Amino acid sequence: MTYLDSIARRRVPQAVVDMVLALLVMVGGLAVPEQPAGGPPLSHPDTWRLVLALLSGLPLAVHRKWPLAVLLSVAAAVGAMQACHYVPPPVGPAGTSIGVPYLGVAVATFLTAVRSSRRVATIVVTAVIPAVAVAEALIEPGFRTANAVTTMILLIAAWALGRLSGARKALAQDAVEKAAALEREQDANARAAVAQERARIARELHDIVAHNVSLMVVQTIAADRVQDRDAAKAHELHHIIEQTGRAAVGELRQLLHVLRTDENEDGAPGRQLPQPTLREIPRLVASVRTAGLDVDFTSRGEPAQLPAGSELAVYRVAQEALTNTLKHAGHTRARLSLDWGTDRSLTVRVCDEGRRPGTILPTPRAAVRGAGHGLVGMRERIAAIGGALHTGPRPDGGFCVHATVPVPAGSECGTTEGEQGP
Repeated sequence: MTYLDSIARRRVPQAVVDMVLALLVMVGGLAVPEQPAGGPPLSHPDTWRLVLALLSGLPLAVHRKWPLAVLLSVAAAVGAMQACHYVPPPVGPAGTSIGVPYLGVAVATFLTAVRSSRRVATIVVTAVIPAVAVAEALIEPGFRTANAVTTMILLIAAWALGRLSGARKALAQDAVEKAAALEREQDANARAAVAQERARIARELHDIVAHNVSLMVVQTIAADRVQDRDAAKAHELHHIIEQTGRAAVGELRQLLHVLRTDENEDGAPGRQLPQPTLREIPRLVASVRTAGLDVDFTSRGEPAQLPAGSELAVYRVAQEALTNTLKHAGHTRARLSLDWGTDRSLTVRVCDEGRRPGTILPTPRAAVRGAGHGLVGMRERIAAIGGALHTGPRPDGGFCVHATVPVPAGSECGTTEGEQGP
């Protein structure tokens, strides 16, 4: 429950307020007034006075449903009480004497002005109030002008206060609605941020699992082939498989730990993981080479310092491209190059020579015909940092991934290490 909901729950229901007002006006109408000095004698209380007293206050309990009808019924009941001389007129020989029944009419006028539309409120002030004032003047022979003016002033004042209160209530309601809308917008933004972060984590999971598992599969096949011929080489491959598996488990454990910690603390995954940088590319190339992929890595130009997001995108593109080469082309030759251009851009190119004749792929044919989520992920990463990605087959065979990443102006020269040759 939000803070605004808690405030709304603390307010007294309007039905209770209406019931209390109805009881107060009804009890006041049941009281027998004193005989005014010099005025006409008042009628003795009887059953009709009891009925009219109930009608002067009881309808206020349902004012919210029928505001105009309740106002007319209360005014008619009070006028009947005065016509039957159960109550004295507002102005008489003894001066002004506004009794509780007349205040009941003012309360009904106030509530009608608060709760009704502008059209109904206009009808009340232009027709109902003047009609009540004229009726008040006609009921009592003496002091007609004074009774009419007093009634008009009383009811117009109640109507004006009602309209002012309604305007303030509308402003307060508008403020509450705006605050609620802002709160909903903040919740929506928070959910969008959570969804974006989860999408980022999903891409990280894909890259970690796809790369490391592909390497382990290739290395396992290679170890199985040399098991009988070269036990030492098979043992070395098994050791590499173990290291690759441990590295993958470590990365996954770190990622899942962040998810679990943030969900306990904030309800959303928001803490950033230590991300790979361009310094890790030589290590990536070395791990791919152990799986049997012949990779030439070159870095040309003067390296510059990239934002962390750009470095991560470049690393993941290189990782995904080399992993796809292993899955789709097997033991072949590939070239990875980083070209630091003079136009404030970094060009990343990963090209392979295609599958060699007689190569047995480490993954089934169904997996080779995948949905291409890796390419989609690479394209999203590069687009997120303002770059461009192009992929496609080479004319002379093989596949090529070409990405261009912008280098922010004013970036200092970095220390990205380059490697020439295998």
